[in-house]
Amino acid sequence: MLTTEAIVEMAVRICDSERIDSLTIRRLASELGVGPMTLYSYFRSKEEILDGVADHVLGNFQVPEVEGHDAAETIRSLAHALLGMMRRHPSVVYLMASRTTTSAKSMKGAMDDVIGCLRAAGFDDDAAVRVYAALMIYALGFASYQLPRQWGLGGDEAAELRRQRTHFYASLPRDEFPNLVDLSPMVTTMASDEQFEFGLDALVAGLRSTVGGPLT
Repeated sequence: MLTTEAIVEMAVRICDSERIDSLTIRRLASELGVGPMTLYSYFRSKEEILDGVADHVLGNFQVPEVEGHDAAETIRSLAHALLGMMRRHPSVVYLMASRTTTSAKSMKGAMDDVIGCLRAAGFDDDAAVRVYAALMIYALGFASYQLPRQWGLGGDEAAELRRQRTHFYASLPRDEFPNLVDLSPMVTTMASDEQFEFGLDALVAGLRSTVGGPLT
């Protein structure tokens, strides 16, 4: 039986496996085994379907529980949770990089609840908003960088991709690319989880010196 939930779940599947541009009414209808006009009985436009995708992904974001509301640990836990959501659903990376949404459910799950978590950790109103923005921008930027650079992930397949990429950098003309050739093994770590942790450490240190509050 066709439902709004089934339509949104298929839309999420298409956007996650490909790109938002791949999602069309005709493509979605074909995957669901119905005619394109049938979808207009549930959604008035593709934009409404994309709002449904945002609701499904962002609205279901779960704020991690942090014992004692430790501020630094809260920041780290939120950063990992946001990155995890973006890895599971690359569609949200495309959505947030290409459009805005006024969907109530998406704003509640991945925005209001996160800001509330930061306020509960002791940040004042201004700092909670600024820390939220810093976390979202960092996680989104890293996720969008890592997405096409699968050698940054773990596992045997990623290790082989990393070996190939290292060889690519090392094979460049050294007189033109001396730094990439010399540092080829390290350059391939820029999309790795280790790099994410490095940047997160720097972010926490920077926030400690700028917003202070519970981080001091």
